[in-house]
Amino acid sequence: MAGVGRAAVSNWRRRYEDFPEPVGGTATSPAFSLRAVERWLLRQGKVEELPLRERVWQQVRMAGDDPRLGDVVAEATELLRGQGKPRSVPRRAWGLMREFAQEAGAAEVVRFLLERFADVQSRRLGETPGEVAGFMVRLAVPGPGTPMEPGSGTPMESGSMTLMDPACGLGGLLAAAGGVGRVYGQEQEEALARLARARLELAGVDGEVRTGDSLREDAWAGVRVDAVVCHPPFNERNWGYEELASDPRWEYGLPPKSESELAWVQHALAKLRPGGLAVVLMPEVAANRRSGRRIRRNLLRRGAVQAVIGLPPGMAPGTGLPVHVWVLRRPERDDRTPSSVLMAVAGPATFDAVVRRWREFQGDPDAVADVPGESRAVPIIDLVDEDVDISPARHVGAAGPEGGDYAGVRAAFLSRLDRLASLVPDVPPGQARDLPAVPLAELERTGALAVHQSGRYDVDGEGEPVLEAAQVFGGGPAVGRARPEGRTVIVRGDVVVATRDREVATRVAEESGSLLGPRLTLLRPDPERLDPYFLAGFLRGVPVSAGGTQSGVTRFDARRAQVPRLPIEEQRRYGEAWRALSAFEDELRDAAAQGLLVAESVALGLASGTLGPP
Repeated sequence: MAGVGRAAVSNWRRRYEDFPEPVGGTATSPAFSLRAVERWLLRQGKVEELPLRERVWQQVRMAGDDPRLGDVVAEATELLRGQGKPRSVPRRAWGLMREFAQEAGAAEVVRFLLERFADVQSRRLGETPGEVAGFMVRLAVPGPGTPMEPGSGTPMESGSMTLMDPACGLGGLLAAAGGVGRVYGQEQEEALARLARARLELAGVDGEVRTGDSLREDAWAGVRVDAVVCHPPFNERNWGYEELASDPRWEYGLPPKSESELAWVQHALAKLRPGGLAVVLMPEVAANRRSGRRIRRNLLRRGAVQAVIGLPPGMAPGTGLPVHVWVLRRPERDDRTPSSVLMAVAGPATFDAVVRRWREFQGDPDAVADVPGESRAVPIIDLVDEDVDISPARHVGAAGPEGGDYAGVRAAFLSRLDRLASLVPDVPPGQARDLPAVPLAELERTGALAVHQSGRYDVDGEGEPVLEAAQVFGGGPAVGRARPEGRTVIVRGDVVVATRDREVATRVAEESGSLLGPRLTLLRPDPERLDPYFLAGFLRGVPVSAGGTQSGVTRFDARRAQVPRLPIEEQRRYGEAWRALSAFEDELRDAAAQGLLVAESVALGLASGTLGPP
């Protein structure tokens, strides 16, 4: 309610004699009276007023701590939609919800409860980001006039389609399918299935969600749909390998015990009508893991794999690694096996272009032109080698002058300029104000932050990748190598700080595994109390000293640096702005590099005679 974490509460208990005494819990995890804390916050001016929506949420949280919180939130959404009677939801919470509904409307209260629950349970639920969900649905649902079958002249209207998600969670993928005729979902947890139903109703999507484990207990047995979208759980060992060994769904081979994702792929294909499409979010390793070669080969030979699209790191919750989108089609009896697979790489700025490329490929796979650095139609015969590696990055390649394809290089650069334009930050004007500051030493003392600093050491070309100052300032992946003994390993969410000529640069780690390079500082924030992009953004402007080292190299004194003292929700608002700025800077650097490539291509082409003057 006040936007602070446990450390601030501990500090208040020490500083203020009138802070409420605990009414329960333990010495290390005390519980307090909500009403007493509300009165104290108002009396001390820690909040100007108690927001109605926050009062609602606190009452819901009190009524259902984990693991009952999902049941309480589900019941609350049902009550707001006129279903059932209060059982788990306390009378006071229900009264506040009705007051909130009178003020903002019942649909807004349902939306608020769903969003807050998803935020609190984000680590466990692994919700598909909205932009990725929309991209997947657009791949599965044909655009106006797009044939459902390659080479067919009969388009399918999306309003008559049926679509399924067999691992729907809170229903994000299904809710993104507005305009589809009917959707079917299945979720293992009853509370999540109830919340998914609320989400579909809120989105105006006609559908039904049933409870159960789709692999072991298919709640939609006998139902076949036009399209499947699915973000299955990754790296799940207990998916039913032993009891499902002879299941008829494994047309392309029994999935290895360590390859649960290939079980979900075949389940999705089994739920399709002949000619239907499945769009499945997959971990990157599923494209080249040795244990899955046989199944990948069979999928390719039967023409089931239509496209594989690589997404950048951080596009799937729970992992900082890249992920892929597999687009599959259930073959029909008299199908002609396609000759190629569309390979592409995409990010939010290029989703539209890749969807257009996919629809062109659906209409005529043989007529799709390669776009260097973005997409390529790869012959299946080139994929069914010893490795059966269907990683897009391996096959798409990068734009370059070597092949003499200046038209492709130019088109790729112009496409990047369009992406760059879309990433220019649109930031509204603000009011100048003095923000209260807190030194990093205080944040470290209270446990909100850990500080690691590296000295000098040799990056000798052997061992693990090392992130160095050059990459912090200029972007790009870690390129150096060093042995990991005694080194700090970077994990996702870490903030790496580098200094150069009285300049400070920061970088938020989007994936784990690299080593902290020489003369760098690593800050590891507690994400519940300190937003990493907020921290990285405000540290870019801190002063650095040039003294203290024999070499005269500037030094960043982490513990003396200060950042604004703000509630975590306000931090996250700033963090999103800094994140957008970081994405723009990365794209700007890449566009500059590709622009130089265009110039080099023209120079080489004119000199060699492969290009002529206009």
